[in-house]
Amino acid sequence: ACWKTYVGRPETVGIRLMAMSMLGNGLFLADHHEEALSLREAELAILRRNGASEHNILAVQANLAMTYEELGRGEQASQMERDVYRGRLKLNGEEHEMTLRAAFNYASTLARLKRFAEAKSVMRRTMP
Repeated sequence: ACWKTYVGRPETVGIRLMAMSMLGNGLFLADHHEEALSLREAELAILRRNGASEHNILAVQANLAMTYEELGRGEQASQMERDVYRGRLKLNGEEHEMTLRAAFNYASTLARLKRFAEAKSVMRRTMP
C-alpha cells in the first residue's frame, strides 16, 4: 500500500525514496532478496541521478551489499563494502562510528570469502 501511494510522484520527492527504502527493507526482512535487490539498485540509481548526499548514497550501498551477501554474491558484496568503507573514510574520518562500522562490515565480508589477510589488514587500520 505504501509503495502504490507514492509510485506516481517524481523521483526527486523525498517521500517516494523513503517508501522505496521501507519496501526494500521489508522485502529483505521477509527473505525476498531478489526483489529487494532490484528495488535497492533502482533506489541507488535514483539517488545518483538526482545528486543525493554522499551519506544517503553510502547508506543505500551498505544495504545493497547486505543484499548481495544474502544472495551468495560475496564478491559483489565485498566490492560494495569496500566502496562504502572508502566513502566513510573520506566523509567521516577514521574514528567515526559509521566508518568503524563500515570497516567491520567490509572485514566480515572478506572473512566469509576466506580472504583473511585482507580482513586482518582492514581491521588493523581501525585500531589505534
